[in-house]
Amino acid sequence: MFQTNPKPTQTDTITIKEVKTSRDLNRFVQFGIDHYNGNDCYCPPLILDEINTFKKGKNPAHEVCDFVLYMAYRNDKIVGRIAGVVNRRANEAWSVKKCRFGWFDFIDDHKVFTSLLDSVAEWGRSKGMELLNGPVGFTDFDHQGLLLEGFDYNSPMASLYTHPYYVAHYERYGLRKEADWVEFQIHPPKEAPERMRRVAGLVSERYGLHTVKVKNARELRKRYGYSYFDVLDAAYQKLYNYQPMTDKQKQYYCKMFFPLLNFDFVTLVANEKDEIVAAGLGMPSLSAALRKCRGRLFPFGWYHLFKALRAKKMTDFDLLLIAVRPDYQDKGVNSLIVNEMTPYFSQYGIQRVETSAILETNNKSQANFVIFDHIQHKRRRAFVKEL
Repeated sequence: MFQTNPKPTQTDTITIKEVKTSRDLNRFVQFGIDHYNGNDCYCPPLILDEINTFKKGKNPAHEVCDFVLYMAYRNDKIVGRIAGVVNRRANEAWSVKKCRFGWFDFIDDHKVFTSLLDSVAEWGRSKGMELLNGPVGFTDFDHQGLLLEGFDYNSPMASLYTHPYYVAHYERYGLRKEADWVEFQIHPPKEAPERMRRVAGLVSERYGLHTVKVKNARELRKRYGYSYFDVLDAAYQKLYNYQPMTDKQKQYYCKMFFPLLNFDFVTLVANEKDEIVAAGLGMPSLSAALRKCRGRLFPFGWYHLFKALRAKKMTDFDLLLIAVRPDYQDKGVNSLIVNEMTPYFSQYGIQRVETSAILETNNKSQANFVIFDHIQHKRRRAFVKEL
């Protein structure tokens, strides 16, 4: 079911074991949830999706990735977990030999931290890798970036949340900064600012663009196939660690995410040929619902999630992405997406919009939000170290 690996090792009273069975995998996932028990800012994953992320035949990222999962035990009690990943397709695209680590949770004990990360480092060296890099996942669509600031703010479903004490352990191990992301909380106005409406009109006229609204995932696939993901692929190709998606990955993410979307908040921008050149999407915050059910669909988790997804009024909203095809970047196309979304924020009574993580060097993306009442409330980091 999983990769083969060296025999379990023991450091003092800490034993590192590879996850090999379904029972082990369930424990691996459950530890990541129990580790944050009682934390009102943490958002549990949907357990079924988390398990499928690691099951062979479920996640198409496995076609381009090797991976291993470890858990740390002390006196037969789980005290930490970690995943090691080699994304061959991303390494080839960036001409690097990186061993990634993610799903890294541990008690406040540096021996536990070191034992887990050393195990992944050894596995990475056995694969011929030269750099240790994380926390990141299989792809950009997995959680990434250690939280440095913003521990007291709600964590969206799509964001990684970590305990504050993690930072000191990373630094003590000798990991160094490779990339930082920032996140914003926006308090949307009742209508788009006049300046944005004006820019959107000028951009639309100058470049022959128009916004497109679809009612559901079926209509989107029927009209545009998977070209939506082609736009994301092209727009993100120069972003940190990005792995060009395979066709199976595009289908997988479509099936995973599209059923969750409220299509009032899916905005496409098309040119005169009706080609998608930009896309923006968001969704109601599911954090509170997932905390209520602790990531379980049954017996009543489905109800909390369904209620949140179909709500006509909400206070919190997660803006997942805005992507523009490279040949239409630097033309103000983003203004069409934000201008189209803003009236819906008012219609649904949304008070807070959480952006996704934006690279601190990506000033163009950050500029989308400075026109609104906002705060930069979170910062996260990817680390690297030579193996």
